[in-house]
Amino acid sequence: MQPRIPRQSPRDQAAHGRDDVPGLGAEAAAALASARRRAVRDGDRQVDTAHLLHSLLEHDPQVRAAFDGGPQLARLLGYLVQRSIGYGLRWQGGVEDSGAMPVVTAVAPSGRTSAAAAVADPDGAPGPTAVEGLSPLAAAALEQARDEAARRTGAPARGVDLLAAMVADPQARAVEVLTRAGVDLYELRARIEAGPQEREACLEGGGPAC
Repeated sequence: MQPRIPRQSPRDQAAHGRDDVPGLGAEAAAALASARRRAVRDGDRQVDTAHLLHSLLEHDPQVRAAFDGGPQLARLLGYLVQRSIGYGLRWQGGVEDSGAMPVVTAVAPSGRTSAAAAVADPDGAPGPTAVEGLSPLAAAALEQARDEAARRTGAPARGVDLLAAMVADPQARAVEVLTRAGVDLYELRARIEAGPQEREACLEGGGPAC
């Protein structure tokens, strides 16, 4: 029997935002949609970087290839699934934020006010408008991934772009999960930067970034 996935109510969908976010590739968009559903199912107030990490691992082969093989992935996924009954309970009453960026009211593309966060730089200039329903840190990572992909290739952001943006902030919940699961963040960043060919060489047991 297939597990029953709770249907989102219109109120849940509005609280966690829309899935049609521009500037995302197919895998990253699928991961974002899945992360929104997971947040609703777990009763979390926002989608955070741990939700995104979990969904990226499920939906994106390139993200999985950035990790050190099957045993590490199994350990990481095993830790992630414990969120709703364990360590994630302490996150439910808080907001994932690095503390380095002020949280302000953002304006959604429709023009209505959003409860999501927008980021301002240290000089006070307005930063990117956050995506609705995401924590301030997750929204900033998503925006960074889109900007970096546009700057580098002009293509939509991939899942590995989003992963790289998330692990760049030590305050991200995704970083906490990765650390507790025994993932070496330095090696993970090196494999992401090396690109898909080097990641494939790592999986075969060789390559300078391994």
